[in-house]
Amino acid sequence: MPAPFAPLIETLPSSVPFVGPEALERRTGAGFRARLGANENVFGPSPKAIEAMRAAAPEMWRYCDPENHELRHALALHLGVSPANVMVGEGIDGLFGYAVRLFVEPGVTVATSRGAYPTFNFHVQGYGGRLVMAPYVEDREDPASLLELARKENARLIYFANPDNPMGGWWEAEAVARMIAAVPPGALLMLDEAYGEFAPPGTLPPLDIENEQVLRFRTFSKAYGLAGMRLGYCIGHERVIGAFDKIRNHFGVTRMGQAGGVAALADQDYLNQVVRQVADAREEIARIARSLGLMPLPSAANFVAIDLGRDGAYARRVLEALAAAGIFVRMPGVEPLNRCIRITAGSAEDLRILAAELPAALKATL
Repeated sequence: MPAPFAPLIETLPSSVPFVGPEALERRTGAGFRARLGANENVFGPSPKAIEAMRAAAPEMWRYCDPENHELRHALALHLGVSPANVMVGEGIDGLFGYAVRLFVEPGVTVATSRGAYPTFNFHVQGYGGRLVMAPYVEDREDPASLLELARKENARLIYFANPDNPMGGWWEAEAVARMIAAVPPGALLMLDEAYGEFAPPGTLPPLDIENEQVLRFRTFSKAYGLAGMRLGYCIGHERVIGAFDKIRNHFGVTRMGQAGGVAALADQDYLNQVVRQVADAREEIARIARSLGLMPLPSAANFVAIDLGRDGAYARRVLEALAAAGIFVRMPGVEPLNRCIRITAGSAEDLRILAAELPAALKATL
């Protein structure tokens, strides 16, 4: 007799939140000409980070530092907090998994927005949590709706992204600060700031490490160009951050990743250059969309959602036509957000290919 799965596992589908471009390439037997769907930083990491990782490569026979000491201290200095207020992990996705494990058990309620980042939901379901969802309002996650839902359903965790994925919208810091202040007793706000470096000044509220009801999640995957290294960090109260050590994979962040993170963080000039390149690419995507009579949504992230003006079925056909032309893009998964396609800020050549192929994709789906 085989060993039985846990009862919860028997109820879950065997799936991943996203179909990767590599899987699509294997399915079709052809590579993509423009990879504009995964919100990666196509401009790459700092050359100093590359050199640091290259220098670390010969020492890969050593285990990594399980305390992530150098990187945690570098982050603490950069953020103006104590190292005890920072936890490093395998990207925001990995940190979400640890945070959900700390607070969620079967039957515990978690509030999020319908259509928001699905990997967070994946972790909640994996620990038996009960998901309740508020609608987007005017294509943004809505703090008031989320708080009202959390109070009504007695949610223990509340997920909110600022800037938002998949639509790219954002709230000013004052609105987020009001949301933090209004988190119900016994609840914790999971504030996803993965795209924060791309956002306008005044988007991220000041850090308050004395507040035990909020965790701030940030990453090296986006603006720092290290998505393949799986490197993120979480900021919060010392008591909450310290609890991660009870359940995290202490060898989860590689030696090379730690070295690359320290060097990337130190090269803020390069980071600022990337932020400018992304802003230029967003403008070009918006220009391409408008030239075809489409509506680009305002974005504070490294992508632009384009409203195609019809429904999700139509958007899916456009997405598939673009894929057939060698362009990888994605689209939101639920109505009414799925009337859009989402295009990552790409290189000049990527966007030249997009501009050349999008008119034909639209025409082919009429």
